[in-house]
Parts: sequence; C-alpha cells; structure tokens
Amino acid sequence: MGDNNTPEEHQPSRRTRARAAVVPLLGIVAVLVGGLIAWTKSHEISFGWFAYAPLSNQPFSGTGLVFLSPGTQTGLAIAVAGLLVLAFWAGLSIGRRSNKRTQ
Repeated sequence: MGDNNTPEEHQPSRRTRARAAVVPLLGIVAVLVGGLIAWTKSHEISFGWFAYAPLSNQPFSGTGLVFLSPGTQTGLAIAVAGLLVLAFWAGLSIGRRSNKRTQ
C-alpha cells in the first residue's frame, strides 16, 4: 500500500524544520557563551593552608595544582551543556537519515 508513495508526500512540516534549525543554534550559542564566561571570569584563587610533615625532610610544594573560580566552573558547565545538546542533535539527525534509507 505504501510502496507507491512519492517523497513529496512526506515532507517535514515548517515547525519541524524550524526546530531542526533552532536546536543546533542554541547548542552553538551555549558553547560560545560558556566559553566567554569561562574566559572572562578566570582569575587566580588565593588560599592558605598549612601542612606538617616532620619525617619527610622535604618541603611540599603544590605545583601543578589547578583551582577554578566559580565563574570559570559555571562557564565550563554551560559550554559542556551546549556540547551535549549538539551531540544529541547530531545523533538524532544521523539516526533519522539512516532510518529513512532503510524504509
């Protein structure tokens, strides 16, 4: 029954096409905004601490430790959320394309 259907009969609606364009744009905007927030809010965090090790005879230096400010953490979280939206959209669109080929 459905073998004689032409591709013109199953065109996506305007709403579907608009949603397909808005989702990746929102993901890209989230990545850019998150990167911008992380870049502008990055500053060094100063803190003080004391370590006592009487038997080591060597001072402890915390080189190589990286501490992120709350603004940088927020920016990176927004950027990761945008990347997740883009990955979901890419997987969904690839799945729809492969599903159309098998039918």
